[in-house]
Amino acid sequence: MAQTSQSEGDEDMQELLSKLTLDEKIELLSGKNVWETPSIDRLSIPSLKVSDGPNGARGASFFDGTTAACFPSCVSLAATFNTHLSYAIGGALGQEAITKGAYVLLGPTVCCHRSPLGGRNFEAFSEDPVISGVLASAYVKGLQAERVAATVKHFVGNEQDTRRFSVDESISERALREIYLKPFEMVAKDAEPWCFMTSYPKINGTNVDASSKFLIDILRDEWKYRGMVMSDWGAASTVEGIKYGMDIEMPGPPNKRTPPAVHSALEAGKIHESDINARVLSTLKLLKKVGKFSDRKETAEEQAIDRPEHRALIRKAGSEGIVLLKNERNILPIDVKKTKKIALLGPLAKYAAAHGGGSASLNCHYKVNPHDAFVARLGGNVEITHGKGAHIFRVYPDFEIGCKNAKGNPGFLAEYFKELSASASPFRVEEFPRGSFTTLMNTHVVGSKTVRFTTTYRPPVSGNHYISFSGLGPSTLSINGALLVDQREPTKDSMGFLLGVQDEARIQYSFDANKEYSIVIETHPSPVSNSELYLLDNQNSIHLGFSEQAEMEQDVLSEAVGLAEKADLAVVFVGNTTQWETEGQDLSSMTLPADGSQDRLIASIAAVNPNVVVVNCTGVPVELPWFDQVPAFVQAWYAGQETGNAILDVLLGETNPSGKLPVSWPKKYEHTGCYGHFGLDSFESRAVEYVEGVFVGYRWFDKMWGSEKEVRFPFGYGLSYTQFEISGAKLCGSISNDAGARVKITVKVQNVGQKAGAETVQVYIEPPKVEGLDSPVKGLVGFAKAELHSGEEKKIDVEFARDAAAFWDEQAHRWKVNKGMYSILVGTSSAPADLKMRLETAVEEDFFFGP
Repeated sequence: MAQTSQSEGDEDMQELLSKLTLDEKIELLSGKNVWETPSIDRLSIPSLKVSDGPNGARGASFFDGTTAACFPSCVSLAATFNTHLSYAIGGALGQEAITKGAYVLLGPTVCCHRSPLGGRNFEAFSEDPVISGVLASAYVKGLQAERVAATVKHFVGNEQDTRRFSVDESISERALREIYLKPFEMVAKDAEPWCFMTSYPKINGTNVDASSKFLIDILRDEWKYRGMVMSDWGAASTVEGIKYGMDIEMPGPPNKRTPPAVHSALEAGKIHESDINARVLSTLKLLKKVGKFSDRKETAEEQAIDRPEHRALIRKAGSEGIVLLKNERNILPIDVKKTKKIALLGPLAKYAAAHGGGSASLNCHYKVNPHDAFVARLGGNVEITHGKGAHIFRVYPDFEIGCKNAKGNPGFLAEYFKELSASASPFRVEEFPRGSFTTLMNTHVVGSKTVRFTTTYRPPVSGNHYISFSGLGPSTLSINGALLVDQREPTKDSMGFLLGVQDEARIQYSFDANKEYSIVIETHPSPVSNSELYLLDNQNSIHLGFSEQAEMEQDVLSEAVGLAEKADLAVVFVGNTTQWETEGQDLSSMTLPADGSQDRLIASIAAVNPNVVVVNCTGVPVELPWFDQVPAFVQAWYAGQETGNAILDVLLGETNPSGKLPVSWPKKYEHTGCYGHFGLDSFESRAVEYVEGVFVGYRWFDKMWGSEKEVRFPFGYGLSYTQFEISGAKLCGSISNDAGARVKITVKVQNVGQKAGAETVQVYIEPPKVEGLDSPVKGLVGFAKAELHSGEEKKIDVEFARDAAAFWDEQAHRWKVNKGMYSILVGTSSAPADLKMRLETAVEEDFFFGP
């Protein structure tokens, strides 16, 4: 379906705007609740529902909601370097959003990966603005072809989660333009997204919505964006954002845009009714684009529709994003005719790493873990053993098995009270499947002062089992009437608590399998604001974790090593869970959790078995102290609900790996350009300086070749089970001050190996050296992926325009292209050794363009 131009057909919405009263327009300046915009019944203006998120349409419930399809994370999608696949996933996500009654999806995330410690990196595409912009544009076009609005986020500077609600980021204008704004600019111009979402951080001392710079001057005036701008949830910083370009404050009810605050600002002349009109018109136009005035007037009930075609797309995308980084002795693909016994080891062998934590998480229709995939496909022909090998709990798993609530159903019962006591009748009762709940985003329980959370537990086995417990606010835990934990103080990190990464009280309790145990928890909101985000105030939440004594005290490392010794092949699954890699908290180091246990596991297995394949499931690079000891290493990212099948497709060779790294892979965090100036380094100061400027990712490591800080794996790198040759590069066109002019690079790609596969050709531009100007060695200008049968050859084209050669001149406040000779580098990764061909084109005179 063709997209509708954002400038067409506004007359009817202008007329509708003219019929609104001032108070009705003010009502439309903010959401009515967590996920919906207001309706104006007098004029038949309907409400519009939005939904998280970038890798699946979760629906209205943040936890345990209607099941949904979980697609690979955006970093996994970026590793495919496949724009057609990105478009297809965008379209499927549009269809998924519709099943949740939502016609706005809160994605994609296009912030750059500034550091390998970014807790939310997995949700964004890449360290490089070009690949982020190209793939996000395809994603947006696919999504909006279903008449579901994309929401490009978080505009701008949302690279770290530490103190993201209050952090002040010092970023040079050049770095902003060339790195951090660039992917947003590309998407705004190429894909015409219907929504943008603003970010929380201050940029050089000012929030995005607190001046005209970002939302008016750049987004609307320079880039000619005509869509709607919403705040991140709770990110509206001032009522004057109405003047500065933020169309709607989310969520509702409003915090900054209360009717009294807006009327006061009008009376003081801080805003004008024309500003309000502009903001409301954006919302009305969005309602029209998604069909709310025609065939989609009503908000449909949420449905769980598990589509076979989406299953297939998720599996294809997941496997295509997997990156083969080492394959000595051609140990992969697995030869199942010669391999009689496989040991599946590691804490993620039975864990489906479908997604990271936070807004990208959802209640999947199903999740396939690697162990189950192996057993289902190979179990009849190969002996498969399993050992966990390491415990990596950050908090104990949710208390679940053996629990029955007062209604006779599995799980827990939550009773909500308006008083600071649970003695009165609850005003609402809800059921939860496991030992955790939160009132955040739950519009039914606003104002609850006490929550009683109960279950009856019948232990499957006796033992002195392990329990962990914590509350967002003051909370107690009792078993059979005995008080075991009395938490009198609120948690120190509200967001960390809600995302499952908080410190907890840990105890052991003796359970008898022949008895039942009444578990009662009472919790209250914090009596003082302990958050930097008002949305987290006055919330109730607890977590009750549990692990059996036998599991916790078992020597899982020795068991795994013993299994590895007896196996023909050991496949070790390691990585991060949602407890370790999540929105709301950056990583503390590049090491795998926890306490070196996964690194010890791999080294111990490699010492007893020469045939080891390590599969890493993270959204970021990690340190690999055992790398030289293992013959094969695979980066699997977060590959969606089909992750186990996608991984096995690659390990068996049913899919020839074609993924390429969309990020540089440092040997150590200390080698990065932002070391000491990112994330937890800025926790106390609430300020961070982007000291590396434009030297982000490979732009930094290009300066490090030949030194100890050289990357372990370069940006764009990835192996295959076949071999390719690229040749015959030709250049047509030239770099000029003609906005429509293009330079076209044509390259031959041939599969010279024995298997069908795909290769990604990458084109970089190397600018001339100019005295006094410190520029990166090169920058990506484009890429193309070719699928080839054995022996097949194809020609591929990559085009770029003048902006690829330009840098931001901070004195002129414009884009500038310097005169001189520009080298065009063609290859298969950013590493010098992989750039096989060099072409040249000259620019005769300096020129400027842009604002």
